[in-house]
Amino acid sequence: MPAAAPSATNAEPVALTATPSAPLYNWLQTRGAGVLLHPTCLPGDQGCGVFDDHAIRFLDFLQASALKYWQVCPLGPTGYGDSPYQCFSAFAGNPYLIDLAALVKFDLLFASDLTALASLSADQVDYGALYNLKPRLLNSAYARFKQMQPVLPYGDFNAFCRHHAHWLDAYAYFRALKDHFNGIVWWEWPADVRDYRLATNSPLRTKLADAIASYQFSQYLFFGQWAEIRSAAREREIEIIGDLPIFVASDSADAWGNPALFELDPKTFLPLAVAGVPPDYFSADGQLWGNPLYRWAAHRADGYAWWIARLRASFELCDIVRIDHFRGFDAYWRIPAPATTARTGEWITGPGLDLFRAFRTACPDARIIAEDLGVLTDSVNQLRADTGLPGMYVLQFAWGSDAGNSYLPHNATANAVIYPGTHDNDTTLGWYQSAASEVERDHVRRYLRISGEDIPWDFIRVSYASVARLAIFPLQDVFSLHSNARFNTPSKAQGNWQWRYRAEALEKTFSATTNYLSELAVLYAR
Repeated sequence: MPAAAPSATNAEPVALTATPSAPLYNWLQTRGAGVLLHPTCLPGDQGCGVFDDHAIRFLDFLQASALKYWQVCPLGPTGYGDSPYQCFSAFAGNPYLIDLAALVKFDLLFASDLTALASLSADQVDYGALYNLKPRLLNSAYARFKQMQPVLPYGDFNAFCRHHAHWLDAYAYFRALKDHFNGIVWWEWPADVRDYRLATNSPLRTKLADAIASYQFSQYLFFGQWAEIRSAAREREIEIIGDLPIFVASDSADAWGNPALFELDPKTFLPLAVAGVPPDYFSADGQLWGNPLYRWAAHRADGYAWWIARLRASFELCDIVRIDHFRGFDAYWRIPAPATTARTGEWITGPGLDLFRAFRTACPDARIIAEDLGVLTDSVNQLRADTGLPGMYVLQFAWGSDAGNSYLPHNATANAVIYPGTHDNDTTLGWYQSAASEVERDHVRRYLRISGEDIPWDFIRVSYASVARLAIFPLQDVFSLHSNARFNTPSKAQGNWQWRYRAEALEKTFSATTNYLSELAVLYAR
């Protein structure tokens, strides 16, 4: 049951604890390299990448290339806008990634059921089509599972539900209610289910029992199939780097089930303030993300129990976790609601080191990466230093100024991860040819002593050579692809998260690419 909402919002600063004598974490001690690729980008004939043989073949590519890491974006169930950073749950998995062909083998679906999926594009994810097709197929699979009670290789279904009950019950009920009310946001539901505490006793819980169980079954399949992929990765000595967004979506099981932990009006459940970033050089109006903000005082009062549960859940899925928007733990931009831009707001002190001390106590062996990109203050830098977490460098941000630019390779530190670009950047070829100014391009050529004719591989090579202990590069750069392979454009509302590669693209470059990457690993001790 959610805790009672505090009488005041958490707009007041939260005091930071004293600086420790030694960093809390010090885990990144060995050099290595890996590839950034979200699983939806994998090839295949099910409308988007799934946990099938194509994922195993990608792991084979990593192993043959002497690569030690596979970095993914958040694996949660995507909602409006299809962003993995705006999910219906901070704990659940994305059912689009479930391999339905495996269910045909278990007689839970017929091969003909997959025909419509096979007709979708092999080059881009059509999320609208998946939204209409895949839930129906998963419901059919659950109906047959309920009838046949087959033994599946993913363990006992009921045991799975019990193990994950702390988030699964609310999530499955949330999704069933959302379907029942034709997809409208939860704060517009009838009063008896808009309030989670009342919803637990609503007659709808019994009426929707099958729909709830079907959503639980989808999660059982997701976790079971992902466990098989992780096992294959471990066999190849490859570790998975996951991603944990700092905020949750407003329309999520997290906000619905735990409203007292967020800055929501206790009667209407509408946000009192939302997240974003203020105006800067890149955006005159700032960025209005719209996520509900945390009542950090409420989290602190129970020892950050929700956050610790979330972190533990992340480590059930991944070996290493990148926490997005790290600076928001030091101070976050609070935009009073309602607002149409991020111009009006104020910086509010976040939980700071107190939260990471709680993490250290609860998860002493956690390996966390801090996404510390953007305009950073001294206090943000101090917080990252106090935690000891490795930060990030992005090569595309390094050019066009002077030698003091912190992203230039000579300014890198060992306790860090270096990228040519992330999921939010253009491909390196697209950036160099279309977005970078001539001043930036000239700086790149002079600094790296190159012609610029093979810029994706130049950036990969300099990432390997960097003192940063971990180097990660997007698969698009391995293929030397242009902007049409860009995965996400933050200022663009539609058309993101869609890129996929074809299996033949990997096979075409397999031998030469793996040989060269293996050589780089030897040359630069990765």
